[in-house]
Amino acid sequence: MDYTKAVGFTTGECYHIFNRGVEKKTIFPRESDYWRFVKSLKQFNTAEPAYKIDRSNEKGIILDVKPYVEIIAYCINPNHFHLLLRQIEEKGVTEFMRKLGTGYTMYFNKRYERSGVLFQGKFKFTHIDRNEQLLYASAYVNFNSEIHGISKAEKYRWCSMPEYLSGEKILCKKDIILDQFKGVKEYKDFAKENATFAKSKKRMENIIIE
Repeated sequence: MDYTKAVGFTTGECYHIFNRGVEKKTIFPRESDYWRFVKSLKQFNTAEPAYKIDRSNEKGIILDVKPYVEIIAYCINPNHFHLLLRQIEEKGVTEFMRKLGTGYTMYFNKRYERSGVLFQGKFKFTHIDRNEQLLYASAYVNFNSEIHGISKAEKYRWCSMPEYLSGEKILCKKDIILDQFKGVKEYKDFAKENATFAKSKKRMENIIIE
């Protein structure tokens, strides 16, 4: 169910967000499309004008701009994506998702000479209102490629699990998750165990499972 019209987003709160291609069609046909979406996660996460967005360092991190949201985890699969976000600006989630969806649709339609909608309606979301739910959501998002049998999460370039394991800060605000564990290995074991449960049972309490 799409609650975006009925419920607002609260600054400081976390949300698990999901959307997929219309009619479940592939929306990332080529490697360059995945790269484009990852770049969009960085570039559209601000209200700043383009000339400021273009000023980034060697890892592509936007410098000296105020983001709409903190990206805690993400996974981009061939026909859908998952994001775990924390809103840090008023209407941040709404504006970020509007720019992300519109920007990628325009890119995709131009590249593949098509027109019309790309995503299956408005994005769906779940409000994360408990810490336990946040941890489980991070596991589900970080290991989503593995849950769907696409790739081992730690080797999948289009999700945040490699960033969690690397210790580098590239795109994600990982501290909110990793600070609750003794180390990265403990988190990896936790995430893998709970992703395995999600895969076998196809359910996770209060988290959207497509």
